Amino acid sequence: MTGTADTTYKGFSAEERAAMKEHAQEQKKAARRGSRADKAAAAERDVLAKIAEMQDSDRIMAERVHAVIRAGAPVLEPKLWYGMPAYALDGKVVCFFQSAAKFKARYATLGFNDPAKLDGGTMWATAFALTEVTAEVEAKIAALVKQAVS
Repeated sequence: MTGTADTTYKGFSAEERAAMKEHAQEQKKAARRGSRADKAAAAERDVLAKIAEMQDSDRIMAERVHAVIRAGAPVLEPKLWYGMPAYALDGKVVCFFQSAAKFKARYATLGFNDPAKLDGGTMWATAFALTEVTAEVEAKIAALVKQAVS
């Protein structure tokens, strides 16, 4: 291949490596926990602690997203996933909150994984940019989460 473009693989960014390390630590920590109730309570504490560590705007949005998800879909269990607050059904992450600071983005993200039942024809959104969580946004999140677990 010729040309001036640099095609050398540079590897993972520092943020991506940090997320992978966090995920490995989360897995080890979860494996050491006792009963299901102990695991659930500890996972909730871990998520709330992670949210508390976030920068102001991300933290405010994450707190509101967490409250909406917990109220609208109590069947979802909070857990950390690659260092992000996430919500799982039967151990599989349905949705997650990614702070803007996590990967130095200009907006936070509410994302949905394969178990989310958001299917709409042959194409549908699985991630939503968040710059503020207003009452209108809370209502949209609540509807999306309810649909995701329906």
